[in-house]
Amino acid sequence: MIRISPTLTIPDEELAFSYLRASGPGGQNVNKVASAVQLRFDVTRSTALPEEVKVRLARLAGARMTLDGVLIIEARRYRSQERNREDAGGRLAALIQKALIRPKERRPSRPGAAARAKRLDRKKKRGEIKRLRASSPE
Repeated sequence: MIRISPTLTIPDEELAFSYLRASGPGGQNVNKVASAVQLRFDVTRSTALPEEVKVRLARLAGARMTLDGVLIIEARRYRSQERNREDAGGRLAALIQKALIRPKERRPSRPGAAARAKRLDRKKKRGEIKRLRASSPE
């Protein structure tokens, strides 16, 4: 079970871990032990997450999300399988916490009175330049 917030947890039944051999340091162990972890979390079928969070999570996940709606996180940072498992779970929790934050709704602003006055003043000056140019005898 992964605790996301005091009110939200992801049950173990919704998480699928698979293990594979990792490249990099590890000595003789690297050829024998499958220490890299692949965490699969089916976002579309999850009962723990609200629908709006699922949509934001899919956007945040990007290429880590399959077309079926499965989020795949690979962890191979550490030499031990257990630490990689914890790392994958922590990264999933961080991603979901980020998706929980509802973005602020943007309300379009209007130009202030000073900005409107400045714009009109510039228009008047530009019009004056054009008027003087048109009436000059050449």
